[in-house]
Amino acid sequence: MIRPTPITAALAGVFSALAWPVLWTRYGHAASTGGIELIVGTLLLVALPAHAFVVGFKGSEGSDPRKVDTALLKRIGAWLAASATTALIAMLVRGGS
Repeated sequence: MIRPTPITAALAGVFSALAWPVLWTRYGHAASTGGIELIVGTLLLVALPAHAFVVGFKGSEGSDPRKVDTALLKRIGAWLAASATTALIAMLVRGGS
């Protein structure tokens, strides 16, 4: 069973940030003939890793539903920070603005 941690969340963010431009280049531009490929690719390469490695498939055991899940918030932050950093680095490497 996958246990989400800030490290797994960050790795999922890096993976998603690297996968998304490839998907968009191949299936997302105006001249593309379909949209289902982009949707399925997004689900498989962005949403599924985010869910598995940030949220997890198992609910929080013993947590009070009235309290904020700070561990989840930290994992979300790690995912967003890693993906934003990866996207920024990729942009700088490509020489884009």
